[in-house]
Amino acid sequence: MNNSRVYNFAAGPSVLPLSVLERAGAEITNYRGCGMSVMEMSHRSKMFMDIFQETQDKLRRLMNVPEDYHILFLQTGASGQFSAIPLNLIGRTGKADYAVTGNFSGLACKEAQKYGRISLACDTVDRGHCYVPRQEGLTLDPQASYFYYCANNTIFGTEWNYVPQTGDIPLVCDMSSDILSMPVDVSRFGVIYAGAQKNMAPAGLTVVIIKDGLQGHELSCTPLMMNYKTMIDKDSMYNTPPCWCIYMLGLMLDWVDENGGVAGMEKLKWQRANMLYGTLESSRLFRLHADKDSRSGMNVTFRTGDEALDAKFVREAAQAGFVNLKGHRLTGGMRASIYNAMPVEGVEKLCDFIRTFDKAN
Repeated sequence: MNNSRVYNFAAGPSVLPLSVLERAGAEITNYRGCGMSVMEMSHRSKMFMDIFQETQDKLRRLMNVPEDYHILFLQTGASGQFSAIPLNLIGRTGKADYAVTGNFSGLACKEAQKYGRISLACDTVDRGHCYVPRQEGLTLDPQASYFYYCANNTIFGTEWNYVPQTGDIPLVCDMSSDILSMPVDVSRFGVIYAGAQKNMAPAGLTVVIIKDGLQGHELSCTPLMMNYKTMIDKDSMYNTPPCWCIYMLGLMLDWVDENGGVAGMEKLKWQRANMLYGTLESSRLFRLHADKDSRSGMNVTFRTGDEALDAKFVREAAQAGFVNLKGHRLTGGMRASIYNAMPVEGVEKLCDFIRTFDKAN
């Protein structure tokens, strides 16, 4: 680890691999000898179009995306998809199912209610979003146009460890915080989307993977820039796309590939997570928020039960070089986000700090 860098446990924008940052830095003023930065290029120039296509191809290969799926590089953030999904998909029946297992799926559900009749497949607010229901706990509407869920709940530290079975009803999944952290059978989904700023790239890019045939049924009020058919027809370039973020995604995909692909990321994910969960479980001071069978491999949420002691932990951790451990304002406590780029060494040292703090307090 570079001695001048801290261990950044932020939920997003999050840590990026040092080698990726250094490569971007080396190319920032003169990309491959062209005499300018990627940030200065025309998005329609051959040089950028090559970057765009290479990045799209890398993602398709790493995630094994079938040929009958489109990969879009969009703007408006993942939150923009809260609107785009119902606008594009709900028209078939006017109905949709939403599984609410945290803050962001709750916001998505609320937004979708503007455009159709929404049924709750589940709502885990009854226990403070500390669990993910099993398949038998889901209530499914056979007339739903789609079923929506968020794979990993960053604020509450829970993660779906299975893919819901919905028959012929298309699955729509927000994978913003665990995409590329494990193999995914893309063919089981209608739409996968992800904000890039956790496992993929800097903030500003949203990746959408959509099965061919789901586009072209949008509501008449769908804004131009949220119309999947328009974006597919223009290959994400109706207007200027987030060029720098697409370039950075390409570098990040190279790094994932060099480190064992998504299977390698999954191995590292649980190496980090199990180490941290084990340390917290053996502590007398800290308690974990999420149920054991629903725990996230990306966001570990914990607390002491004493707000002053939580604040002391966050403060002393920052002084020791472990930053952004304060929990979300909705939950308090602490949250360690351990995305793909977090080195195992960072979690090992955090575990040492937790044990030291535990003994002292």
